[in-house]
Amino acid sequence: MNEQRERIKVLSAGIFSLILVLGVARFSYTPLLPLMQQQAGLGIAEAGWLAAINYAGYLSGALIASLISDLVLKDRLYRIGLVLAILSTAVMGMTTDVTIWALSRYVAGLSSAAGMLLGTGLILNWLIRHNHRMELGIHFAGIGLGIAGCAAAVTIFSHWLDWREQWFAFTALGCLLLIPALAWLPPPDQTGLTKSGEKMVDNPPSQLFLRLLMAAYFCAGIGYVVSATFIVAIVNKLPGLAGQGNLVFLAIGIGAAPACINWDFIARRTGDLNALILAAILQIIGILLPVVIGGLFATLFGALLFGGTFIGMVSLVLTMAGRYYPTRPAKMMGKMTLSYGAAQILGPAITGLLGIYLGSYNAGLYFAAAVMVVGTLLLAVLKVVEKRDAAKLLLTVHQPA
Repeated sequence: MNEQRERIKVLSAGIFSLILVLGVARFSYTPLLPLMQQQAGLGIAEAGWLAAINYAGYLSGALIASLISDLVLKDRLYRIGLVLAILSTAVMGMTTDVTIWALSRYVAGLSSAAGMLLGTGLILNWLIRHNHRMELGIHFAGIGLGIAGCAAAVTIFSHWLDWREQWFAFTALGCLLLIPALAWLPPPDQTGLTKSGEKMVDNPPSQLFLRLLMAAYFCAGIGYVVSATFIVAIVNKLPGLAGQGNLVFLAIGIGAAPACINWDFIARRTGDLNALILAAILQIIGILLPVVIGGLFATLFGALLFGGTFIGMVSLVLTMAGRYYPTRPAKMMGKMTLSYGAAQILGPAITGLLGIYLGSYNAGLYFAAAVMVVGTLLLAVLKVVEKRDAAKLLLTVHQPA
């Protein structure tokens, strides 16, 4: 019973850390953006730059995570990252200087990488050492809760608070989240053994498998970022849907909250790659529904599908990293996130160009869906590579000495 209570505390620390670094520090910017444009004089170009700088901060953090092996250093940087998440949120309400906002968004990006990659790696390492299932579904519920919570909070706060006061309200919320996020994650164990005394050994896949997985994950990054960045603007310009963008953003968060737990169950029955293929197909449908069918019902259903799949794909890929590299999961997580993060920079830029030439962001959704189709085909090829690698390993094991 004590072990189960400890597991719940560790997973809860992860949930609270993700709500803090992604919900409060990172995604609160999306629903607050229209208010900052109305009340603080933030221009359209500057708004785009701030979003790009946030991604750059996240990518920098992913690069750092991919280079670090020392568990104690990871733990220290994770805890510093959580504090920086609060400071970067507070700074947003203290000024109207775009340069300081940009610095804040960069630091928020760094802090979200600390929570998402270092924190996730530490929690996965703890689960493996204590002989629990190598699944991150419960942990990743924090992302969906963070997105939905931000959208709901801005909708409620806007009745009483201006843009500046809302940033301070998010800062206060972040301080509350910080306490369990820091206190409930124990210091890392460096022995290299599980609690039952078994040695933890890395079991890396082939280089071809890794390269194809990174390419497929890049495609998933394009599929994610176009909708995540432009969905509010796209929905507000669709016929009959003016002003419904925030509701759709809320639906994405609601779809994401339980999704990772669901995908853990699906992966248990079908295997990781089959689960990833199913999630990719459903995500393509979710991306296209607002522009192909239109109307509030189809758009909300598409948002629920999108929220329920993009985060499922992230969870499945990062869980796979833990299975292949139980002693240092954050290293592979960091490399995967660099691939996903590169897509997060290219996706909005290409969508912006398509918007200029074609007059709307709708083309961006078709582009995202097309790239996701390529990613799905790559995942299908991965199944063949996985079988080939398993057959090779079997031959090696049974070869006479």
